[in-house]
Amino acid sequence: MVPVLLSLPFLLGPAIPQETPGAGPYSLAFLYTGLSKPTRLFPKFQATAFLNDQAFFHYNSDSRKAEPIGPWRQIKGMEDWEKESQLQKAREEIFLVALKDIMDYYKDREGSHTFQGMFGCEIQNNRSSGAFWRYAYDGQDFIEFNKEIPAWVTLDPAALKIKRKWEAEEVFVQRAKAYLEEECPRMLRRYLNYSKALLDRQDPPSVSVTGYLDPGKNKTVKCLAYDFYPQGLGLRWIRTGKKRESESRVDVLPSGNGTYQSWVVMEVPLQDRGPHFCLVEHSGLAQSLTVPWEEKQKTRDKGILGTQPRHERTELRKSPSLYQQDPKSRRIWQQKT
Repeated sequence: MVPVLLSLPFLLGPAIPQETPGAGPYSLAFLYTGLSKPTRLFPKFQATAFLNDQAFFHYNSDSRKAEPIGPWRQIKGMEDWEKESQLQKAREEIFLVALKDIMDYYKDREGSHTFQGMFGCEIQNNRSSGAFWRYAYDGQDFIEFNKEIPAWVTLDPAALKIKRKWEAEEVFVQRAKAYLEEECPRMLRRYLNYSKALLDRQDPPSVSVTGYLDPGKNKTVKCLAYDFYPQGLGLRWIRTGKKRESESRVDVLPSGNGTYQSWVVMEVPLQDRGPHFCLVEHSGLAQSLTVPWEEKQKTRDKGILGTQPRHERTELRKSPSLYQQDPKSRRIWQQKT
């Protein structure tokens, strides 16, 4: 089995609340992954660069080419992709040597292991507001760079060999510090000249409300919000006269097309026929959106109990005021240094 692979949205966790477009925060991050036993789906090494939470170029050990992805394919002059490919090849070699050193330390050359690294920076109001550079081995914290000392800080016994190698010449430590404090923010500002409109966009959610019944159980109603960006979202069930009802909520998840999706589920007693409302709050909406669910047909042993028609969901997206009731109110490993 391939060890668990972490992706940037999950490493960063919940999104930073979106501020005034143009002010930020904006971030540039690189996620590197090396595998001791590559597969058809996961090459030996791959690197993905992100602007905020959006992947904008990718490199792997099979193609050995850094190539823009998504809407960045259409942007000309943003990067010298041949030069970037050569840089990623050099980083690939260093990265895989580190993975081999760790496996040698643990005398484990047979198992399947993962080495991952993430580094990058953040700016807000055109000023540097944070930077990070850390690595993990098989999903566990391994080593990180503290730019204030500056030095590499070991978080695993095997990291000491890596630290000694990376700190053999003081100039390498100073280069790492300069990269985080100067080069990375400068690169991010240059990228923003081409990408600001994509990162500042506000795509409101489309909403679907459904319900079903399993024999011997309460009714279950689900509110799904999808195709929205940025990922900050408020989503809950309410009822007239009640501020909040019981709910079950999953995290906001990427949809795979540059947008996000999320849903909230609630159990309703059989005798309760509503109405219930799904309250949706998002920066892309001029005002909060309240979508009703009412049981519109006789309850069956199992089946859909009331689904918003597709044309109605589309209309909701265009005209959120149709169901407006409340005024709008308005994280790689866990945190950035």
